[in-house]
Amino acid sequence: MKVVPTPLDEVLLIEPRIFRDERGFFLETFNAGHLSGTALDAAFVQDNHSRSTAGVVRGLHYQLNNPQGKLVHVARGRIFDVAVDIRRGSPSFGKWTGVELNDENLASLWIPPGFAHGFCVLSETADVIYKCTVLYDQADDRGVAWNDPAIGIDWPGSGHVVSEKDALWRGLSDDRVDLPVYK
Repeated sequence: MKVVPTPLDEVLLIEPRIFRDERGFFLETFNAGHLSGTALDAAFVQDNHSRSTAGVVRGLHYQLNNPQGKLVHVARGRIFDVAVDIRRGSPSFGKWTGVELNDENLASLWIPPGFAHGFCVLSETADVIYKCTVLYDQADDRGVAWNDPAIGIDWPGSGHVVSEKDALWRGLSDDRVDLPVYK
């Protein structure tokens, strides 16, 4: 596995070593031994799997009191995956980075606790699997507007499909938005 930095220091792209032959391929999507000593030296307690169709935008999600780190991987299709630093007082507050994850590059993106996460589906269908460091707590569920101009994410495509819940999230500059504090 190769750990590649992104423009946000704590967000990491994990490029796996892929063994391909006439039968298909094999890779490790996660190996604690290879990632020991990196920012991704984390214990995971929950795996999630979502399937979405073309143009769907999910996010930008986070948990406030029990923030989750997420290791995101695409098993089928293509997505534009995004991490946003939403920690008040952080030097990179409000900044975002995005990468394409797909079933060809088979890379994963590490989104650390304190960052909001979202993605946009670029293929007809996408299966997204992600490991979480903390159990999901519905009462702790929060979000930031996926199209917040203060963040300025350059989402690919047009005619995005967003859930009712995600359409109601407010922007970072709204004082009513509860955000984590940078430590």
